Amino acid sequence: MAQKTDTRTKLLTASPFQLMLSLSIPAIIGMIVVGLYNFMDRVFVGQLINEVAMGAVSVSYPFTLINTGVSTLIGVGSASVLSRAVGKKDQDTIDKIMGNLIALNLIFGIVITILGMIFTRQLLTLSGAEGEILNNAERYLRIIFVGSLFVNFGQSANMIMRGEGILKKAMLITGTGAVLNIILDPIMITFMKNQGQGVEGAAYATIISQIVTAVITLWYFLKKSKQVRIHKIRVESSLIPEIFGVGFSAMLMQVMTLVQQTTLYNVAAKHGGETWQIILGAALSIQSFTLIPMWGASQGFQPAAGTNYGAKQYDRVKQVTRAFIIGATVLGLIFYIPIQLAPGTILSWFIKDAGIVSQGVTDFRILFSTYIFLGFVLMVITLMQSLGKASKASILVLMRQIILFVPLAIFLPKVGGLGIDGVFLAPAVTDLIVLVLSIVMLAGEFRNISRLAAQEK
Repeated sequence: MAQKTDTRTKLLTASPFQLMLSLSIPAIIGMIVVGLYNFMDRVFVGQLINEVAMGAVSVSYPFTLINTGVSTLIGVGSASVLSRAVGKKDQDTIDKIMGNLIALNLIFGIVITILGMIFTRQLLTLSGAEGEILNNAERYLRIIFVGSLFVNFGQSANMIMRGEGILKKAMLITGTGAVLNIILDPIMITFMKNQGQGVEGAAYATIISQIVTAVITLWYFLKKSKQVRIHKIRVESSLIPEIFGVGFSAMLMQVMTLVQQTTLYNVAAKHGGETWQIILGAALSIQSFTLIPMWGASQGFQPAAGTNYGAKQYDRVKQVTRAFIIGATVLGLIFYIPIQLAPGTILSWFIKDAGIVSQGVTDFRILFSTYIFLGFVLMVITLMQSLGKASKASILVLMRQIILFVPLAIFLPKVGGLGIDGVFLAPAVTDLIVLVLSIVMLAGEFRNISRLAAQEK
């Protein structure tokens, strides 16, 4: 019980900036480690095989977000319910969390594995992939789908650990799997490359690492966790509406990225061919990786906001929100400045052909021009999820991922002869509009929180 009391007390009493640092740093490291799976696959495949293989792994990435979306739906929704239950000291709800999470993962994991393996090639053609890129991608992605159950459980259960504020243990568990993947990647790729199966080697390294992570996570909740334990494994109908309501908006961020990136790959193929698909693949690989620390900060923010809101410490919710927004913006600068100063160097991590790299430098800068604002947007979305206001979070996600983005990605390349430049400009224009909406929404929510605080006094 000491762990429960200490964690809850820390969330409710530590200074906002101290809380931001103590929760964000392990969460950021943990999320970066998770992101290293696909990122390192692409780096090793690009360097040890060729650009076509790197392009194949890149066009596969959006479809791996099917698994990430499901684990986020279950994990973020469950973590939101958990953190507010901790704030209210609702042990009955806490005891239902893990059994429900396992049951949902079993259902979704089996369905995704079966359908994903059957329809792998059909899914990949949606991205405009063809020829050798399509053939390599099909072999890679089919193996990734085999590990669906393990990656979904590992990621969603890890979100439960972060939701209860046990971020260092969560980081260590995900770190173990990621380090194993980095070790196995060059070994498996080199060994299987000799048999003409280099991309398969990267996929096998990934799912072996994910299985190890899932096993360690299961052991933790069975043997070590003091607060959240596995009781009856069953779907808890009383929890489903709130879990899916909150988790849906978080899932949209992942699944709609699938739609977003698939659209970009398709439009890039039409306006620039295979070369620009390769450049876009490298640019989106870097963008996806640099967003991961933001996700880490948001995972640290979620238990702080949810627990304080559940405990009716409304003024403190606003203080913590401001601290995390500042922290996320500073974090963004760490990536934003090097990318704007040396885009060619960073692109060359994935692309060995100097001519292709030089073609993509300007558009790579354009793609990242609004990255610095994404920390603010993501913290506003996370605040809404943490307070149980799923509809507001969903509005921002849908606007950024679909409603604004897809039309802009399709039509901007046709405006004023922009061509391929318009493909890279679409995400930047979208993010500026969503930034304005986020500012308006945060101001409105702060007014609501101030009213609640006044009522409590």
